[in-house]
Amino acid sequence: MVKNALSNFFNLESATGILLIIATLLAMVMANTSLQPLYASLTSIPVVMSFGSLVIAKPLLLWINDGLMAIFFFMIGLEVKREMIEGSLRDPKAIAIPAFAALGGMLVPAMIYAWFNWNDPVAVQGWAIPSATDIAFALGILTLLGDRIPKGLKLFLLTLAIIDDLGAIIIIALFYTADLSTTSLTIAATMIALLTLMNIRGVINHTAYILVGIILWTAVLKSGVHATLAGVILGLLIPLKNNKVPFHALEHSLHVPVNYVILPLFAFVNTGIGFSNLSAKDFYDNVTLGITLGLFFGKQMGVFLFTVLAVQMGFGKLPQGVNWKLLYGVSILSGIGFTMSLFIGSLAFEEARASGMVLTDERLGILMGSMISGLIGYVVLRLFLRKSQIQ
Repeated sequence: MVKNALSNFFNLESATGILLIIATLLAMVMANTSLQPLYASLTSIPVVMSFGSLVIAKPLLLWINDGLMAIFFFMIGLEVKREMIEGSLRDPKAIAIPAFAALGGMLVPAMIYAWFNWNDPVAVQGWAIPSATDIAFALGILTLLGDRIPKGLKLFLLTLAIIDDLGAIIIIALFYTADLSTTSLTIAATMIALLTLMNIRGVINHTAYILVGIILWTAVLKSGVHATLAGVILGLLIPLKNNKVPFHALEHSLHVPVNYVILPLFAFVNTGIGFSNLSAKDFYDNVTLGITLGLFFGKQMGVFLFTVLAVQMGFGKLPQGVNWKLLYGVSILSGIGFTMSLFIGSLAFEEARASGMVLTDERLGILMGSMISGLIGYVVLRLFLRKSQIQ
C-alpha cells in the first residue's frame, strides 16, 4: 500500500514542486530551531577528492551547487537539444512568441532590480537574480488546475521556461565567472572538440561521453567559469538525430535522480534562512525589494507586454485555446524563480561574502517573490478558468 502511494505520488507532475516545498520548509525549521548547529555542520562538511596532484576540496554545500547541479544542467542540455530537433523549439514560428516573452521576462525584472540597487556597486551584481523562471514549480502549479488548462498554455510556459534557462546559462557564463585559468580552459576546449568529433562520427556509447564529460567538468571547475556549464555543453553535444533511443533513455533516466534527489537537496542546503538574524529592515532592503518586485511585477509585465508586442508585430499568434486572460495568469506564474534564482544568487554575492561584506540575504527576496507569484498566479488562473466555464 505504501509502495503504491509512493508510486502514485512520483507520477504526479507536481511531485517535484511538492518535494522542493518540503525541502525548503525542512531547511527553515532546522535553521530556526535547536537543530541549527546540525544544519550548519551538514552544509559545511568538508569533502575532498584527489587524483595525483589534482585536489578538489569543497564543503558539501558547494559539491551540491557545483557538482550535483551540473547533472541538473546536463539534463537541461539534453532537453533543449531534444526540443530543438523534434519538439517545441524545432519550428521558428512556434517559438517566436515564447522567445519574445522570455526576453521580456528577463529584461524587465533585471531593470527593476537595477533601479533599486544602481547606487550600490556590490548589490547591483545581483541584477540577474529575478530574471529566472523555475520550470518545476511553475509547471507543477499549472498542473494543479487539472485538465482545464489548454495544452497550448502548458507548451507556451514550457517553451518560455526553456528559453529562460538558456538565457540564465548565458548570463552565468558571461557575467558570473572568476579569474580564468588558461591551462584549464585549454583542457576544457580540447574536451569540447573531442565531444564534437565523437558526435560527428556517430559515437553512441554512454560511458565514453560521461568520461569525457567528467574531465570537462573538472577543467571548467578549475578554469574559473562555473562548473555547471560543463553539464549544459555535454548535453548539447550528445547526438540525438540519428540515434534517438539510447540518449532518450539516458535523459529519461536522469529525471528521477534530478527531480527527486538533486533539486530537493539543492533547495535544502540553500534555503535555510535564520529568521533570528533578520530585522524588519531586511524585508524592505533594496536587495529584497528588487528581487521580490522583480519576480512578481517584473516577470508578469515583461512576459505579458512582450507577448502583446510580438503578436501585434505579426511574429505569431497565441496558442490554440489560449486567451489573453490565461496568458496573463501564466505570466504571473513565470515569477516563480526559486531554483535558478537561488543558483544565480549564490554566484552573484559569492566573492562579496567571502571578503566579509555584509549583505541582506537574497534568499528572502527569492522566497517572497516566488511564493507571491505562485499563489497569485494560481488564484488568477483558477478564477479565469471558472469564468470561462460559466460562459
